[in-house]
Amino acid sequence: MLLNRAMEDLEREKQERLEEKNCYLKEKHPPLQLSGLSLEELQNLCKQLYSKIDTVDEERYDYEDKVKKHNKDINELKLKVQDLGGKFKKPALRKVRVSADEMMRALLGSKHKGSMDLRANLKSVKKEDIKQEKVLTSEVGDWRKNVEAMSGMEGRKKMFDAAGGGQ
Repeated sequence: MLLNRAMEDLEREKQERLEEKNCYLKEKHPPLQLSGLSLEELQNLCKQLYSKIDTVDEERYDYEDKVKKHNKDINELKLKVQDLGGKFKKPALRKVRVSADEMMRALLGSKHKGSMDLRANLKSVKKEDIKQEKVLTSEVGDWRKNVEAMSGMEGRKKMFDAAGGGQ
């Protein structure tokens, strides 16, 4: 029922628009009376009609150009709004000293029990390991000294033998 009524309203609006258009055209452009005009009068009438057509075309072109310009401006402004909507200034963060226990309490609330010893999970390094690393680095020495000795096939053979490839 609502659809039928809406369709009737649309039809009525179309008829009203056509009637308004016809009335406007009758007011602005009365029907031409070509009978009984001389050749000069017909030529003057054609010139007048041509000048009216020319002015209407100029106005239409100007309006179309304005519409294009405004649409372009609207699109640019939409892009600016989208760009500004995605950007925001990050506030400067302050340095805050918080221990691991306080941080866990803040995150977990009352669930956090006891203290966390973060150092307990770290790997312990013995002094003997450090001494062995120093010995290994001292054995390698300066690489520039061994360049000439290791160049060519003989040097590669020495490296291969030293690595245990020759068994």
